[in-house]
Amino acid sequence: MTPAKIKLGFAPTRRSIFSAPAAIEYRNLTAKRLEELGVEFVDITDINKEGLLYDDNDLPAIVEKFKAEKVDGLFFPHGNFGTEYEVCRLAKEMNLPVLIWGPRDECPDENGVRLRDSQCGLFATGKVLRRFRVPFTYMTNCNLEDPEFERGIKDFLAVCNIVKVFRHTRILQISTRPFDFWSTMCNEGELLEKFNIQLAPVPMTELVQNVKKAKEEKTLVEACVAYMRMKMDIRVTEEELYNVAAMKVAIETMAKKYGCNAAVIQCWNALQDELGVMPCCANSLLFDEGFPVVCETDIHGAITSLLVQAAGMDENPVFFADWTVRHPTNDNGELLQHCGPWPLSLAKEKPQLTYPLAFDHPGAVAAECKHGEVTLCRFDGDNGEYSLLLGTAKGIDGPYTKGTYLWIEVKNWKKLEAKIVEGPYIHHCAGIHGDVVARLYEACKYIGVKPDLYDDNEEEIKAYLRGE
Repeated sequence: MTPAKIKLGFAPTRRSIFSAPAAIEYRNLTAKRLEELGVEFVDITDINKEGLLYDDNDLPAIVEKFKAEKVDGLFFPHGNFGTEYEVCRLAKEMNLPVLIWGPRDECPDENGVRLRDSQCGLFATGKVLRRFRVPFTYMTNCNLEDPEFERGIKDFLAVCNIVKVFRHTRILQISTRPFDFWSTMCNEGELLEKFNIQLAPVPMTELVQNVKKAKEEKTLVEACVAYMRMKMDIRVTEEELYNVAAMKVAIETMAKKYGCNAAVIQCWNALQDELGVMPCCANSLLFDEGFPVVCETDIHGAITSLLVQAAGMDENPVFFADWTVRHPTNDNGELLQHCGPWPLSLAKEKPQLTYPLAFDHPGAVAAECKHGEVTLCRFDGDNGEYSLLLGTAKGIDGPYTKGTYLWIEVKNWKKLEAKIVEGPYIHHCAGIHGDVVARLYEACKYIGVKPDLYDDNEEEIKAYLRGE
């Protein structure tokens, strides 16, 4: 996978009645700290000699530069009190995630004079951003070397990545949903109108044609087959192995053609009639490369997978799962499982390429997933309202089952079960190793989706985001 690269528009601000030299000093110190943390940013030192946002005459040039540089978020350090209306005008024009912060103020000098009043300015900026109806993220008033600063910056970069991915999503839809899966229906028009999420629907015949073409051209398919032999215990025929590899190459080719960052596929039954294999392993290989391919034409599932992957800064693969059965002995345990599309890199042991649980055709991955803490998430909606179910779980031991699977334990399964049944969710979710709940929660304010925390820990999440 390729880690995400996020670029910030860096617009430190000051107000004229407070010390300009002190604001410039903190502008430079903040820029240095961002460089130490490896953050890519675009400054405004060529707009005015101070490199600070305070003059309305500079605003058009700043907007032009930030748009030309394609920044993904805006960072407004308050070097002193700051000019709140300039921050808000720029934020409104750019329509990007906004981070406001100011360094802790020094003690007044021996004459009682204060140089900056940065904290006071943050109070004003927050109020005016609300007047402008601009959502924003607040990083607690802290020193540059405090751990809260580094953590806050890194979390904000992830929020920017989530918003960027969400606003630029186009999903390759390979055929219709399976007839029996009414639960995976979605409102294509509403997704476009509300979120600018686009679908690129293609018939199954187009995939089949691209599979045949990939097999004829051989090179990419041969490389994929070699990789599978190295990473997997192959328990299918040579023809079936090559069909799986060719399907992976074909989906990749079609995604590039239509400019898509994820795909969904009608994984049964037309595909088996044409090619004799399941698409699970092809999906697995693409998930491992950072391109989610979701089963049963679940559009909302693909969106979920992209959000979770973006929250992890595209550094760790996502797995797409069914909530299936309760643990036989743990009342808060549940089986996450699917026929076999989970990334090979997440397997606890060497995975098999074999037959799935419920079908007679091969092409599925079989392996237990690595344990550890995971974030589980589901974007879904109906009747015009959308929300994001999210929380954490931990991998636990449980009985062997077929397919790709992970037994997990949550804090309160009965509560989570009721949320899934009562909706707007279904039996599908996406997971990633690690805790990225706070990042997803914070991103919801920018993407117009309601966060729904199944652990009932909203105050803990807010405390974390405050730097506590």
